[in-house]
Amino acid sequence: MVIGVASATTNIWIIFLSGFAAILAGAFSMAGGEYVSVSTPKDTEEAAVSREKLLLDQDRELAKKSLYAAYIQNGECKTSAQLLTNKIFLKNPLKALVEEKYGIEYEEFTNPWHAAISSFVAFFLRSLPPMLSVTIFPSDYRIPATVLIVGVALLLTGYTSARLGKAPTKTAMIRNLAIGLLTMGVTFLLGQLFSI
Repeated sequence: MVIGVASATTNIWIIFLSGFAAILAGAFSMAGGEYVSVSTPKDTEEAAVSREKLLLDQDRELAKKSLYAAYIQNGECKTSAQLLTNKIFLKNPLKALVEEKYGIEYEEFTNPWHAAISSFVAFFLRSLPPMLSVTIFPSDYRIPATVLIVGVALLLTGYTSARLGKAPTKTAMIRNLAIGLLTMGVTFLLGQLFSI
């Protein structure tokens, strides 16, 4: 985005304010999207716990049969499933029901605030290199320096994500760089259209 603004004007304050506004808008947008995205599984997890708690309160025998069936479905033999069910019902049947039937870690629900804050911080930090380069370098070098710095960052991001995912690094690096260069090219051309 800042490349588009830098191609439209050489006024450093316009570039800085536009870039900073874009960083904040992007960071809040990513955080909001992450919050909404993670809230759905959390709601599902809480609903599953509520259903199983209600089942335990209303019909313990049916809850016991339900846990037994979950153990069978998860690969236990009938004898082991019966022994586990009897043993668990003496301790914490709600925890076992939720974990065996739904694969949910009891009382360790996904936290949408953690995801939102992480997303906000990550977006903000990843936005700093292009923002700094486009405001620090002299006007003749702003765009090339920013493209270079962002290009290196894109290559490193592609490499790191591929290594973490045990995927081919060259493909990820080229894909990341190509999409980044295309995006910067489009914003540059749009900036040229509205050049001040």
